[in-house]
Amino acid sequence: MDSKIKNFIKLKNQPVAVIQADELPEKVLQFKAGKWGCVAAMLAAAANGKVAAFSKDTTTCIGGRAGLGFEKYQLGWIEYFLSCGSPTIERCEHYKQTPELAKNFIENVSNHLIEKLPPRKKFLMFKPLEFVEENETPDVIIFLANADQLSALVTLANYDSPTNDAVKILFGAGCAQVVLYPMTDKNFCYVGLTDPSARKFIDKNLLAFSLSYEKFLHLENLAAESFLNYDAWQKIFNRI
Repeated sequence: MDSKIKNFIKLKNQPVAVIQADELPEKVLQFKAGKWGCVAAMLAAAANGKVAAFSKDTTTCIGGRAGLGFEKYQLGWIEYFLSCGSPTIERCEHYKQTPELAKNFIENVSNHLIEKLPPRKKFLMFKPLEFVEENETPDVIIFLANADQLSALVTLANYDSPTNDAVKILFGAGCAQVVLYPMTDKNFCYVGLTDPSARKFIDKNLLAFSLSYEKFLHLENLAAESFLNYDAWQKIFNRI
């Protein structure tokens, strides 16, 4: 599957399709069972032409299991790790000021969204869009874009919107920003990978732009009639 948007914004990598599956094709990248790995690293690999796959069993990162929708966060440790620690939890991330704030985020954002998901298949794949087959329907499409490309995606997302808020930037784990948020709210697009823990696995010049597959198809149909075919964007296109 090709993408008009990819060509209009001169994307050098591949848009990544997030696809559920009961079985996996051959030669997919997976984390070894019991070995920690960051979902963002697999996303970068998929944008560069690889197919990556996840399951609850192979995703050992707690944030990864939640961000991919496999499992809710279990309270008792994570709220201290995300905030200021405790006498027994010294290593912490300081992303929330207090454990209470972290707990509120976990309960009312992450876990609440996971509860809204319909029954899931065993595997979740990151697949370059050009490899998606006719019998596959992605849940989400993810672009890894530089600042110029991101400006085009944000503008296109608002092209036929009666409001100016078609794109959101929300705090969360990097994998939640690119998968869980657009999977559970198909009306908005999301700028993601602002999570410092995930950014070290991504090119320093790139952010993510994620949207539901339905929203992606809608914007694909609008791309040719939009600003992407006119002078202002052409000047930026030429410098990418």
